[in-house]
Amino acid sequence: MQLQERLLWLCGIPSTTGTEQRLADELQAAFTAMRLAEPVRRYGNSLVVPVTRGRGPKVLLVAQLDAADAGQPYQPREESGWILGSGSADPKSGLCVAIDLCERRLPLRADLTLVLHARGEAGSEGSELRFVVHREPELMRADFALVLKPTDNRLELGCGGSTHALLAFAGRSAHSAFPGAGVNAIHKFARVAEKLAAAEPIADQVDGLTWFEVLQATAAQGGKPLQSVVPNELEVYVHHSFGPSTSLHDSQEKLIALMDRLGAVRFESLSAAALPKREHPLLCALQESGSLNIGAHQPWSEVSRFTAQGVATANFGPGAARSAHSRNEGTELKSLEAASAILAGWLTTLPG
Repeated sequence: MQLQERLLWLCGIPSTTGTEQRLADELQAAFTAMRLAEPVRRYGNSLVVPVTRGRGPKVLLVAQLDAADAGQPYQPREESGWILGSGSADPKSGLCVAIDLCERRLPLRADLTLVLHARGEAGSEGSELRFVVHREPELMRADFALVLKPTDNRLELGCGGSTHALLAFAGRSAHSAFPGAGVNAIHKFARVAEKLAAAEPIADQVDGLTWFEVLQATAAQGGKPLQSVVPNELEVYVHHSFGPSTSLHDSQEKLIALMDRLGAVRFESLSAAALPKREHPLLCALQESGSLNIGAHQPWSEVSRFTAQGVATANFGPGAARSAHSRNEGTELKSLEAASAILAGWLTTLPG
C-alpha cells in the first residue's frame, strides 16, 4: 500500500479518545498478516508489535491511536499534495510511516518494537501506555524510544508539561430582570477571563531550546439559554502548558492564584514536562540520517514517561505540527515520504 493510501485509510477510521477499538482491531489484523519476530500483543486497545529481534540496539517507535476531536469531518481527502482530515497530522502521520517500515521488511539493524497505545490525548495518567509498560516493563529498558508526534520532520527534544483544571464558580439563582438580584456565576468568571485573555506567552529557555508557557480556557458550561434566570453555577476548563523549568506544583499554584478565591479548582490531568537530552549516539545518528533541525517539543508527549525512566527519547514525525487539533489538520505528502526515508535510512545503518 502506498503511503498516501495508507494515511487516507487510517484517517478514514474514526478514533477519537475512547473510540479506538475499531482501529486497534484493524491494525492487529494487518500486523498479524505480516512476518514479525513475535506475535502481536494487545492490552485493551493498545498494541505491542515486535518487528525484529537480536539485530542491534533496542529501539521503540511509539505512537498513539487516538485523535483529538476538533470537529473535523471524518471523511479524509487528498488536496494539492496534502492529506487532510481528522488525525491526519496527529497521530496518524507517524503511525503511517511506522506501519510502512514493517510492511517493507527492510534489513533493519535494530531490535525494533512498535508501541501503539490508546488514550494518548488523556495525558500521562489517562493514557493506556501506563498500563502497557506495567505489563511489559522491559520496554523501559530500551536503548532509545522515538515518539512519533507531528514535528514537520524536525527532531524535537523534551516536551512541555500540561495541566488541565476545572474551575467551578458558584452563584445564587434569581430572576434576571431585577437589578442586583442573585449572584451571577458567569460574571464571577469574567474577572478570571480578563486575566486569561491578557496572559501573554512566556518563554522558557533550556539548553538553547525555547518553550512557551500558555494559559487557555478550552470549555465552559453553565446557565440556561433563553430563560430569565441568573446562573448559579459555571464550570470552565483551563489548560496550562509550560516548559521544563516549571514543575507540576508550580503549575497548580499558578492556577490556584488565577482563581483568587473566586471559586474552586479541581485538577483533572497532570503531566510533567521533560528536559531535553541532546547527547546520545542513536539520537545523533537519527539527526545525521536526514540532516534534521533540532527544536523544542512544545506540547506534552510520551517522551516525559520514558525520560523519567532514563530512556533516551525524542519526538519526530511528518505531520504539520501547527495544524494538529484543528479543522484544517493535514500532512504534506512530500513530508510523509521524507519521514519514511529518514527512518528507513536510520534503522538500516545503525552500528551494532
